[in-house]
Amino acid sequence: MAGNDAGRESGAYLQVQTTTDSRAEAMELARAAVEARLAACGQVAGPVASTYWWNDELERAEEWFVFFKLPADRYEDLAAFIAERHSYDEPEILATRFVAGSSSFLAWIADETRPRDPDLPPDPDDADDPDDPEDPGDPSDPSDPDVPRPRSGGLPSTSDLPG
Repeated sequence: MAGNDAGRESGAYLQVQTTTDSRAEAMELARAAVEARLAACGQVAGPVASTYWWNDELERAEEWFVFFKLPADRYEDLAAFIAERHSYDEPEILATRFVAGSSSFLAWIADETRPRDPDLPPDPDDADDPDDPEDPGDPSDPSDPDVPRPRSGGLPSTSDLPG
């Protein structure tokens, strides 16, 4: 299966996780990190029941996970971003290297976390061209049948990604 080929550089990518005490904070951290291109995607899951020690007290709380996917070289920037914006005094910031991943998915992560220069005009190759059979269409138009749509998991399938 071509979409499941392990990327040769898989270890150069991470999933970073943190937890928050509210869904709203989790959603905002995910949105802001992706908007800043520190991660290709942010996923929120929860609530989960957490039990932990804090200030010599056994605590129990309801928390939400936030998972980020990014190239390993963006970790320090993302970790600083999370620490700066997080409501916890000592937020959980853990990174796990990808053991394997499809080449197209890893390329998508790399491309979506590439910093963009706001002073440069948009790349004309990225413009919607209705006459170009390779052009995926207008992503802002929900009725455009040529635009790959995320599945229920929130991420495009590897078959939806440019290869």
